[in-house]
Order: sequence, then C-alpha cells, then structure tokens
Amino acid sequence: MTRIKRGYIARNRRTKIRLFTSTFRGTHSRLTRTITQQKIKALVSAHRDRDRKKRNFRRLWISRINAVIRENKEKIYYSYSRLMYNLYKGQLLLNRKILAQIAILNRSCLYTISNEIL
Repeated sequence: MTRIKRGYIARNRRTKIRLFTSTFRGTHSRLTRTITQQKIKALVSAHRDRDRKKRNFRRLWISRINAVIRENKEKIYYSYSRLMYNLYKGQLLLNRKILAQIAILNRSCLYTISNEIL
C-alpha cells in the first residue's frame, strides 16, 4: 500500500484561521485548538457589541438632549420625555441623533424648536 501524504486543504484552513488570530497574545495565536476557540469568541463578541454600540449611542443622545433641555430657564418643568412627546404630537419627526447634534452645536435652535411645538 502506498503512503498517503495529507493534502493542503486542512493546512490552508488552519493558516486562514491563524491569519485571523495573528495579533492575539500567547497561545491564542499559536495553538490550533485555542485559535479556533478564540476566533469563535471574537466573532461572537463583535456581533454582540454591534448591537450594544447602537444602544449606547442612543443612551448618549438621550442624555445630551435631556441635559440641554433641562438647562433652559424659560420652561421650568421641561424634560426630554415631554419634548419627545410634543415632537411626535406636532408630527415633527427629528431623530435623536440630529436633536443631540443640534443640542450641542446650537442650543438656541433647540430652544426655539421646543418653544414652537408647544
């Protein structure tokens, strides 16, 4: 019986995974088993954190809008929730990202928007 040398397919697969984990520290970039485990872990974390990033930015925008809207001394009891309620009631559809940018860059514009929708 002739000797069978292993093919290149498995080696190519391992080197592809090795390139993915080449920047990892220690065993995580050297041993094949831990390389595959760390690749799976990294991809799971990346998938999970893409959703978390959206959540965190939404929280940031809400807190920025709320901080600026509460600074306004003309309306004493005005808050983020009342602002959003009045925006939707007045059918003025501005998303939170744009409102947060307006709040940071041009506060007087946000104040006029909030006064107009009342």
